[in-house]
Amino acid sequence: MPTQSTNSPLSAYWLPFTANQDFKAAPRMLAKAEGHYYWSEDGRKLYDSFSGLWTTGLGHCHPKIVEAVQTQVAELDYAMAFQMGHPKAFALAERLADLAPDGINHAFFCNSGSEAADSALKIALAYHRARGEGTRTRLIGRERGYHGVNFGGISVGGMTPNRKAFNACLLPGVDHLPHTLNLSENAFSKGLPKWGAHLADELERLCTLHDASNIAAVIVEPAPGSTGILPPPEGYLRRLRDICTRHGILLIFDEVINAFGRVGAPFAAERFGVTPDIITTAKGITNGVIPMGAVLVSAEIYKAIVQGPPHLIELFHGYTYSGHPVAAAAGLATLDAYKDEGTFEEARALESIFEEEIHSLSDHPKVIDVRNIGLMGAVELSPHPNGAGQRGMAAHKACFWNEDLVVRNGMDILQFSPFLNAKPDDLSETFEKVRRVLDTIE
Repeated sequence: MPTQSTNSPLSAYWLPFTANQDFKAAPRMLAKAEGHYYWSEDGRKLYDSFSGLWTTGLGHCHPKIVEAVQTQVAELDYAMAFQMGHPKAFALAERLADLAPDGINHAFFCNSGSEAADSALKIALAYHRARGEGTRTRLIGRERGYHGVNFGGISVGGMTPNRKAFNACLLPGVDHLPHTLNLSENAFSKGLPKWGAHLADELERLCTLHDASNIAAVIVEPAPGSTGILPPPEGYLRRLRDICTRHGILLIFDEVINAFGRVGAPFAAERFGVTPDIITTAKGITNGVIPMGAVLVSAEIYKAIVQGPPHLIELFHGYTYSGHPVAAAAGLATLDAYKDEGTFEEARALESIFEEEIHSLSDHPKVIDVRNIGLMGAVELSPHPNGAGQRGMAAHKACFWNEDLVVRNGMDILQFSPFLNAKPDDLSETFEKVRRVLDTIE
């Protein structure tokens, strides 16, 4: 099997979630970005149909955020995160609490969605223990769920390739709800599928099996993204909420992808009218400019944990870069931009245009499903006879090299996450280019 020479300038870097051998044979290198475009290393202007990696809804190199970061790094580059503080972290927490659904009013900062997921699980366990319900240790995730790549996240997550190599060391005491995608029932759905709300009732079976007094939390993405965009069936999230409330189980919404306008509201909880006990965020919190994540919790959870002798640490958890001043500055500037530019309203208005454009591919013979919610959508391709994933990878590379278009693929699912302020003509041109690619690949 051919391997990259160790003398190559590309050999040292081990790319994440990437077929390294394939990539290094013909690297797809990005040199700069501005607005809705990247520029390749060879000088081509590339339209970004994925707004970074679900991250950059306002567009690349937003001037307000760039200025805030440049100013902050020259003023306070780092502040000790333990036993000290700085004003911008407190200001950002307050802004997030104001933006979050009613009752969600405290923020714990970390550096990524993966860390946010693991932090949320630890907070859930600490909450029950603080209330004298230490038997509540079981965690419930969902098949095809993605909650980052740390051990807690892949334990409650349900994406097989992310778990397979690490199976022996996954957390014990974890169950999974069934996912909600069924192509025989809800293929080519526009928005929320009509079928599937009953799948939430599997949680009742798990409560009966384990006794609800042993279950700490349920964690789900309101609209799963990384697995290939699975809009929740009508009524599904409400049923999960009702079951959790009835049995004293915390409900965690992983909104690392969904939050900050991706589904036309500050949070998916608001869009779907279902308030969880904990929300995890990252990505759009800084428009992808500086790594940052946050766990948003209810006052009840905060007060249950933050009590006892005032000189003692209440929660033995945190990160060197929690609430980093440069990240906090980026976060504040990002929230200002969302508000000043009416971004969430603009994204909501784009939804019908995006839906029409992405579903224009429904008639293509290589397409077996198209699904969308908000400004996130998937075009699922039939697998190539020679193996799953080949057709999706071929489409991804052909878009880059032949159409000056950046498209993400997860195996044979092409994923789209347009800018929250995308131009309708650019959306139309994106899917015209994708159609041309599908016409040419095997």
